[in-house]
Amino acid sequence: MVYPLKISLVTALLLLAACRGDPIQFHTLTPAQPSGISRTSAADIQIEGLSVPPQVDRPQIVIRQGNSGLAILETEWWGASLSDELRSALVDQLVNSNPQRKMSVRLDVQRFDSIPGQYALIDVKWRLRNLGESENALITCRSTLQTPSGPSIEELVIAQQNNVKRLAALINQAASGIQKGCPSA
Repeated sequence: MVYPLKISLVTALLLLAACRGDPIQFHTLTPAQPSGISRTSAADIQIEGLSVPPQVDRPQIVIRQGNSGLAILETEWWGASLSDELRSALVDQLVNSNPQRKMSVRLDVQRFDSIPGQYALIDVKWRLRNLGESENALITCRSTLQTPSGPSIEELVIAQQNNVKRLAALINQAASGIQKGCPSA
């Protein structure tokens, strides 16, 4: 009678051990280091809209595999859906240097590629306009930003943070009105 009880107990423990997965790691597109932008003298640029391809707009980090594959990493997650992470990171870094002109930006992410050991890429169409005016855009641009990445997910996230920082700098540059046309990456 004791022998079957021991076998049942050992079997139950093995099943419980097999069900235990790796802990989930959470990541963010907002860098830990402040952007260095003075928020006291400038008004933020409002994000009017932001869209991300549905293949990558999820809490789990999605990476490319080969030429046609995608992998959803079940233990590597964004702090929120990718569109919310991207919006939060941009809100943190977008600044209007001319507070008399209220501005907004609409972003349409075409690609958000993450390839460990190779690069992180963001390809985005964006439109900057004065708030309160008609749909006439001040400027409509497309920016493709790519940063080399190491093999770890942490390095890949840092590369994407760098892309977002560079995108915010381009939008800030266009909002300042110093340069006519789309700023170059």
